[in-house]
Amino acid sequence: MKNLIFPLLLVVCLLSCLTDNGDEPINGISFDGTGYIPVYATAAELSEVKITDALALADPGKIYLLDPYIFVNERGKGVHIIDNSDPKNPKNMAFISILGNYDIAAKDNWLYADNVSDLLVFDISNPKAPRLNKRIANAIPVNNYPPFQNVYFECADSKSGIIVGWEKVPMSVRPKCYR
Repeated sequence: MKNLIFPLLLVVCLLSCLTDNGDEPINGISFDGTGYIPVYATAAELSEVKITDALALADPGKIYLLDPYIFVNERGKGVHIIDNSDPKNPKNMAFISILGNYDIAAKDNWLYADNVSDLLVFDISNPKAPRLNKRIANAIPVNNYPPFQNVYFECADSKSGIIVGWEKVPMSVRPKCYR
């Protein structure tokens, strides 16, 4: 038995010196030189909600029709309010700036919008001048990873702030996180 202890210890020591070179694909997905990095905001930036003049649509997401109005989510940035009374000539009326907004719903005189983990409720009885009526804190679970599958990403760092989005960028080294 004593004769086996030294060779076993030697094997364990040698194996512990091996490093992962990071070249092996995870789940068969090779690193293509791109990955996602988190976009951070402070709590103060996140809580700031503004009603502004209409903006041009740049990166539209979800669309909600509440006749005669159309609410269009601008991914990660807020909600456009469009008067569609004349479908041949829709009028962009206002924009609600909501950092970290990706989902919306509307019913009667109420617009519901996410603000990362908070649910915001707006009174839209006058769609030209919506009013924030209520904020329900931590109503929505938050994930610290991108909303995509089979992607490499920079691991989240809670010290850097609150994640409000993800940006795909070129990377010279494969990130440690994968989903």
